[in-house]
Amino acid sequence: MKLSTHQYRILLFIISALCFIPFLGNAPLFDWDEINFAESAREMIVTGDYARVQINFQPFWEKPPLFFWLQVASMKLFGISEFAARFPNALFGIITALTLFEMGRKLKSNQLGFIWACCMIFSFLPFIYFKSGIIDPVFNYFIFVGTWFLYCCTKIENKLKSRNYAFLTGLFLGLAVLTKGPVALLLAGITFFVYWAIQKFKPILSFLNGCYILLAILLTTFIWYGPETIKNGTWFLEQFVTYQIRLFTTPDAGHGQPFYYHFIVILIGCFPISVIALKQVFSKTNNLNVNATFLQWIYILFSVVLIIFSITTTKIVHYSSLCYLPLSGIAAFAIDKEIQQKVKWSLFGKISYAFIGGLLGLILLLIPLVGMNIQQLVPFIKDPFAVENLKAEVNWTYFDLSCGIIWLISLTLCVIYLHKKQLKKALVIQFAGMAFSTLTLLTSFVPRIAGYTQQAAVDFYISKQHENVYIETLHFKSFAQYFYSQKKGISSNEMLHSKDPQGYYNIDTLRNWYLNGEIDKPVYFVLKSIHLKEYANNKELKVLGQKNGFVFLLRNPKQ
Repeated sequence: MKLSTHQYRILLFIISALCFIPFLGNAPLFDWDEINFAESAREMIVTGDYARVQINFQPFWEKPPLFFWLQVASMKLFGISEFAARFPNALFGIITALTLFEMGRKLKSNQLGFIWACCMIFSFLPFIYFKSGIIDPVFNYFIFVGTWFLYCCTKIENKLKSRNYAFLTGLFLGLAVLTKGPVALLLAGITFFVYWAIQKFKPILSFLNGCYILLAILLTTFIWYGPETIKNGTWFLEQFVTYQIRLFTTPDAGHGQPFYYHFIVILIGCFPISVIALKQVFSKTNNLNVNATFLQWIYILFSVVLIIFSITTTKIVHYSSLCYLPLSGIAAFAIDKEIQQKVKWSLFGKISYAFIGGLLGLILLLIPLVGMNIQQLVPFIKDPFAVENLKAEVNWTYFDLSCGIIWLISLTLCVIYLHKKQLKKALVIQFAGMAFSTLTLLTSFVPRIAGYTQQAAVDFYISKQHENVYIETLHFKSFAQYFYSQKKGISSNEMLHSKDPQGYYNIDTLRNWYLNGEIDKPVYFVLKSIHLKEYANNKELKVLGQKNGFVFLLRNPKQ
């Protein structure tokens, strides 16, 4: 039965909602980014100051406020919780699926649009990323839609329509800037310049349309940058530029990965679309039967993002997540062509597909097996903190094996149907197996992993929500102590004793006051057990207990 355009939209809405909304609050937020952003949104609610992003009630200059406004709206609707912090991305997962459908439909057909949306929904990392509380899903959506309208602007000859597209380009790129900063303009600008260079610098964008784009960007970003600059000067822009330079030149602790890091992340993490797209790139017949100009745009955007974030010294999994959108498009165009032409996959293509998918399936199978036999691994682990983490009471069951088993079964059936040139059946089985396995991963594995890594600390913070105390970490960076203790604000004593010699807020200065100064109320400290010896001679610190590698200390004010 052939579906109408409206029926496709309804079907995609239901599919994406069922995939992205359930179980959003099933696991605690993870340090750093998820808790950082949720805490900034919570502090907006606490202070009533929605114009300035804060963390620990101090200016947080690394990010503009749009994503936090979305989280605030969600928290107003659902209450301050993990579900509310992650809901904006689930909502944008639905919006993204519907948007990709509309793009594919306008380029060629409803079938292409539906395949494109499904490629984005039913790939491993993209599926997870729309159920997270990080900024990137919203940021990437605005950049990609802005790039789409920029493509339309350069393609349409009608002057009125072209100007409308120019304005929409600036609007969405401006929203991207309000979400994560001017790096959005860098990515879109380089993409445009590379495409222009490929066209041998022929006129593709009129001067007037360029002015419309810039005007729309300025008007959109002025919503926040304007009043902020007028009120407080250029401090945000200066600090943001400094932060971006550090990001590109200095690796954050634990994030200085090799150049090829994001290539591996995309290849394995974006299965199955990564293998399908890669197969198409190296195909002898690279005709995808869609607008070749648009294909150039998404190939360029994918390459620009991958190269830029491979050059940066700080490498985190989600930094290359903008690649997911063009990658899903390349894969969708390839699938659409192969369905029409009944293309037979080569032996190498099927082996590559089975190898990458099998690798992920084995990992999903091994995780619960390792969990059920975790104590047998302890003698081989050299990190004493990790050894203590693994003592957490986390119960794995044989049902958890279903995650990897279903993945491997669906993969096997998919390869069989690929061999039979029945690509539709192959992908339906693969997508269904991927959805079940990834939902199991998120609802079962992730809370258990949190049980090892941070649950003991989170439970401690929650237990102090109604006490008039200070809570801080020692020797490790975290934002969980603010979010889960529901900190109400920063006291005048904290402000007074947090200033460094230059008069700026400094968390290390504040921690020193907590440890050695004349405090006005009890202070709880959380640190890793490997650092406990450093405080053995401090008679004012009382050890309250230890759990799963974390030590809980108390310092009371002097009587």
